[in-house]
Amino acid sequence: MTLTKPCGRPMPYSGCRPVQSILILITLLIFSSCTFAAKTVRVAALEFGTGSWELDVIKQHGLDREQGFELEVVKLAGKQATMVALQAGAVDVAITDWIWVSRQRSEGKAFTFVPYSTALGALVVPKDSEITSLADLPGKRVGIAGGPIDKSWLLLQALAHRDDGIDLKQALTPVFAAPPLLNQQIKQGRIDAVLNFWPYVARLEAEGMHQLIGVQEVTAALGIESEVPFVGYVFSEQWAAENRELALGFVRATTQAKAIMKDSDAEWERLRPLMKAPDDLTFAALREGFRSGIPKHWGTQERKDAEKLFAILYNLGGTQLVGDTTRLSEGTFWPETSY
Repeated sequence: MTLTKPCGRPMPYSGCRPVQSILILITLLIFSSCTFAAKTVRVAALEFGTGSWELDVIKQHGLDREQGFELEVVKLAGKQATMVALQAGAVDVAITDWIWVSRQRSEGKAFTFVPYSTALGALVVPKDSEITSLADLPGKRVGIAGGPIDKSWLLLQALAHRDDGIDLKQALTPVFAAPPLLNQQIKQGRIDAVLNFWPYVARLEAEGMHQLIGVQEVTAALGIESEVPFVGYVFSEQWAAENRELALGFVRATTQAKAIMKDSDAEWERLRPLMKAPDDLTFAALREGFRSGIPKHWGTQERKDAEKLFAILYNLGGTQLVGDTTRLSEGTFWPETSY
């Protein structure tokens, strides 16, 4: 057997072993890089959302590669866009709450949930406000982020009705608007209080306002014993079944990222440009707000409390909120994770 030199002259087979070995090695390297290349996990994230911070930590520290995948962050402008992308299969994972997951499952769409954060919003008032309890809300203008069937708003109604016999929907003037706009309105004195999501609460607290009551306090007062993570990473059950190790690797990477963010102040300094914090107080409030929301435990008690919360929300929000179901859908929480 002979090979041909580049000049076209025959070359004895025995003399080409080094060349052949190199060719074989190159071929094997190419094949191996194609075969073992990290699979991609596409995650939808709000462009300026807090979820993008954790995803950035994963990329910065190579936690995705360490777990055998390549993280691709798909930044979108609004929450609705992230949900559309997830349902269309344009991304593998998105961030939302388990109420949405339960509703989808009741409609035959098998999504499932892994905890991301226990951080919830709060009812905030100016530092010199005359409002000192829920009983002082009647007659006031209260900003509410998330709309008429926002979970925090429904839970606040439940507590006010139970403790003070007040129907907040009738007793106050609700002002529904986007979170940043509501922050502007309370600073301008156009509303008396605001029920907002935690990052916007942190920004108001940095400017001297204070929480009248946090949503976690509301749930505790309603008999919820644990800190239930409302928000989580959501993905198709079929995708997780077909890519079990990939899904588990993603969850492990998020856990590692949270550990870094919990312990490292230097990491937060690196993240600061993403946080859009205008000053040190706001930066610190956002950092500590995120840290306080890192789930400490996810097990049987939290799942039972989630069912209790679902029942409360169903009684107040009905099918408009939870869909055509009277109880939390089986399989809402991915059974592969607990801690």
